[in-house]
Amino acid sequence: MESAVTIKDLKVNVSFKQILSIALPITLALLIPQINLLTNSIFLGNLSTEALGNAGITGVFYLIFAVAGHGLNNAMQSVFSRAAGSGDTTAFKIILAQGMRISLQLATAGILITWFIAPMIMQRVAASGAYPEEMRFLKIRIFGLPFLYLFQMGNAFLVSSLNSRYLMIGFIAEALLNILLDYLLIFGYGGFPKMGFNGAAVASVISEAMGCIVVFTVLYKTGLQKQYSLLKNFAHNKIKSAEIIKIATPLCLQYIISVGTWLVFFFLIEDKGTAAKAISNTMRNVFGMVGVFVWAFAATCNSMVSNLMGQRKEHKVILAITRIMLLSIGFCSVMCLIVNIFPGKFFALFGQNQEFVAEAIPVLRVVSCGLLFMSVANIWLNGVTGTGKTRMNLAIEIIAITMYMSYTWIFMKVHYISLAMAWSNELIYWTTIFLVAFIFIKSKKWMSKY
Repeated sequence: MESAVTIKDLKVNVSFKQILSIALPITLALLIPQINLLTNSIFLGNLSTEALGNAGITGVFYLIFAVAGHGLNNAMQSVFSRAAGSGDTTAFKIILAQGMRISLQLATAGILITWFIAPMIMQRVAASGAYPEEMRFLKIRIFGLPFLYLFQMGNAFLVSSLNSRYLMIGFIAEALLNILLDYLLIFGYGGFPKMGFNGAAVASVISEAMGCIVVFTVLYKTGLQKQYSLLKNFAHNKIKSAEIIKIATPLCLQYIISVGTWLVFFFLIEDKGTAAKAISNTMRNVFGMVGVFVWAFAATCNSMVSNLMGQRKEHKVILAITRIMLLSIGFCSVMCLIVNIFPGKFFALFGQNQEFVAEAIPVLRVVSCGLLFMSVANIWLNGVTGTGKTRMNLAIEIIAITMYMSYTWIFMKVHYISLAMAWSNELIYWTTIFLVAFIFIKSKKWMSKY
């Protein structure tokens, strides 16, 4: 592993080469945990259809807290990148320290909510037969949150300092350990206890701890910790903390609202049968596997726009967003094509019968269309994030969620037609996101002269 001994120029340019140099390492890093989640679902699907279905509810519940951390991560990335673009790399040590402090406070809140508030909510909305197992799982799984948040803080720094090539090291270590522990703890192989559904929770917590350890080891071993004087002083910095919180709060709320409504969607599926729950959980895996390219380019867009803003090159922002969008939709289209050409082989991985596959294929077609819409909309949305106008992000989310939930209620409760029709709500959501974000960026009201 090379030591980083000199402070390089961190100002980005708007070229396809620069975009890919940032995005592709992020893609590989994100792909690894998605393979991990896919493997987890495969193990649970082979355990039982009920376990596969329950993994959908618990997975989305944990995802609410995970994306709150993702909101903080995006805010950190924006603050880091703005400093990098302006050449103020001395601020890195303060930004990282304050982000770590805030993330641990957020994780503590998540653990307390899951243990003492979530049971009252879950008992009322979850299926009575599934509730005890789902709640036991969540009370274990939530202890991975502090490690996940710290892991995200380290990754935000690596992306913003143009060291995204190191991202995959932590992800690989975490994924390999999780896959191994899933196999050993779910089924009880190698002398380990057979923990079934809860084995997946224990495996995930241990693996997230490993990912956290590895990413900070990377900072030391590459010389980045010494180069930027990181992790030496964790004293509270009121100014920098306030800046991070100001940007992060709308983003955290945006992501919580977004995934919270997805949780509502999964609760509405509860009375549609075990197969519908299991199919929907596999769709979550499709979103994860195909979406890695979109999220990687979205993260690149956030970082690049923030960097350009720091350089005072605001006139290049729309060009950057457009080029990133073209790459995003191109990569996403290839992935959607592959999954749709071989749908039977994909669903066969989950150990389900042909009836399950036949029911799932129409849903897959609709979800694939939703992913293509997302590949465009998410780039423009992260362009808004990069400008620092995160209150606008929250406003966009509220508008889109209102449309999404209205549509979902009609086609899930009032006039249920099919699971595929229910999943078409993603088209409504991402179309709304794109239209509002596009109009805002084109208005140029985010530019400093305003």
